Amino acid sequence: MSTATIALIIFVLTYIGIIFTKLPKVNVDRPSAAFMGAVAMMAFGVVSFQQAMSMIDFNTICLLLGMMIVISCLKLEGFFTLVAQRTIALANTKIKLLIVIVLVSGLCSAFMVNDAVVLLFTPVVIMICRSARLNPVPYLMAEIFSSNIGSVMTITGNPQNMLIGINSGISYGSFLLHLLPVSAFGMIITIVLVRAFYKSEFSYSNALVIAPDAFQKEKIDFKDMKVSLTIFFLLVLSFFVGKLIGLSIPVLALCGAGLMLVFSSPKPSSIIKEVDWVLLLFFASLFIVVGAVQKAGLFSSLLNVHLQENIEGVGAVHALSLVLSQLVSNVPYTVLVLPLMHHANSQMLWLALASSSTLAGNATIMGAMANLIVIGQAEKEGVKIGFWQFFKIGILVTILTFILSISVLMLIG
Repeated sequence: MSTATIALIIFVLTYIGIIFTKLPKVNVDRPSAAFMGAVAMMAFGVVSFQQAMSMIDFNTICLLLGMMIVISCLKLEGFFTLVAQRTIALANTKIKLLIVIVLVSGLCSAFMVNDAVVLLFTPVVIMICRSARLNPVPYLMAEIFSSNIGSVMTITGNPQNMLIGINSGISYGSFLLHLLPVSAFGMIITIVLVRAFYKSEFSYSNALVIAPDAFQKEKIDFKDMKVSLTIFFLLVLSFFVGKLIGLSIPVLALCGAGLMLVFSSPKPSSIIKEVDWVLLLFFASLFIVVGAVQKAGLFSSLLNVHLQENIEGVGAVHALSLVLSQLVSNVPYTVLVLPLMHHANSQMLWLALASSSTLAGNATIMGAMANLIVIGQAEKEGVKIGFWQFFKIGILVTILTFILSISVLMLIG
């Protein structure tokens, strides 16, 4: 059996494991499927151990690690609880609560990695809704959509944008400048559609009555938080001027993480325990699997596809994202098409991939990791969101934001 055939079999089995996380008599989930795929590529001689290690994009791994440490510190110091309290203070009607949840989750996701934001915000949203005797589903749907949409605008918004930002070489500021309109107008679309789909749930006249002691048990240390927030804001600022001081975004993220570990109040070991090491393993494994099939020549036909910097090329990237993101989720899809994007070598198409791969995540429950995180946490709290319930509004949000994305890219790009 040829090396290319072996690589193809391993690749197909790996992505089956990523798509179908509950196979009969097999203990598998996405990280374990990717990990076993990477191990198999080495064990069956498709790549050597040294070649496999060289295929891992450590720039992306380090950027993700640095941001996880920063976010873990803010979490332990009560930053997200503070945000929840301010949310309650601003929202005295149902529609205002919807608007605040969309804006807060969207803006936080832009700079704090959306998967981490929804992980921390979902219990807060449910707590607010139950304190006010509201149906949590519309607000959780809004949180999912706005988190994905808000994360579009920056390189640090989500894992796939980190991949794209580092591989494309687009500066942090340029990335933000081009995709900010997509996120801003996309969040407005979210508010309008959620309110329209759940019309009976919203009323301008009904004031919210939330228990004043809803978050009383949560400890918030304002003094220590000032240090961490200062480091965080300086970190975000440094992303814009990194090229001027000669440091890359991953190095800046690691510097910020190091400062957090040294100067913040939580014990460094407590912060490090909060890091999602499984996600980092998942990424590293995916890099090896995709790199191995690329080395075996299985992507050679893909590289013959030449995308143009026009509406057809941008539309093709969006269409591909819509289909494949539902099959394998947007992060594995992005890793898969990196060779094609390198071949195209177009800033407009890189931005189209960043926008479309993230926005496509709103179409179905399977489209993005953030969706699964919110729905999984909600189920633990007794709140169920079904596939078709999600799809009915999710596909409309995706289509409208796709039209917005293509329009913005053609006008600005």
